[in-house]
Amino acid sequence: MTAVRCACLAASLALAGCSSVGGLTGAVAGIATGAATANPAVGIAVSISVKAATDAGIKHVTRRLQKEEQDLIASIAGHLPVGEIRPWRMQRSIPYGNEHGELQVTRQLDTPLAQCRDVAFSVANDSAAPNPPAASWYTTSICLQLNGWQWAAAEPAVPRWGALQ
Repeated sequence: MTAVRCACLAASLALAGCSSVGGLTGAVAGIATGAATANPAVGIAVSISVKAATDAGIKHVTRRLQKEEQDLIASIAGHLPVGEIRPWRMQRSIPYGNEHGELQVTRQLDTPLAQCRDVAFSVANDSAAPNPPAASWYTTSICLQLNGWQWAAAEPAVPRWGALQ
């Protein structure tokens, strides 16, 4: 009977989206701890702690993956002449987040303080549906720093935001 429960739990975790993994993991840990200690308060505390740790871990991984993608786009756009369109592709060792599309530098901004570029880029949809939606286009800015071209848009993937993420 325990093997069936474990198989059902594993299947539900595999089918659940990333946003529900923390809740499911916390619930399982809380129920197991509460049953083992016969103390529901301990089970609730463990459940909340495991959910928070799992959610933080998932957010950390997704931010890292997003930063890798941003660094790739910035690197390609940094060496691209204004107006030229070039494809980009993120290829990871794990089959998750292997995005691709096109990018174009739309404007170069040279000031005494910084050398920056405005970039338009698409993210293609590889849906197997008969009529997949067209690629989504986005804009951002990149700036030349000591270690190369970097994403300049202030968003949670930027390390300087620290605890505010």
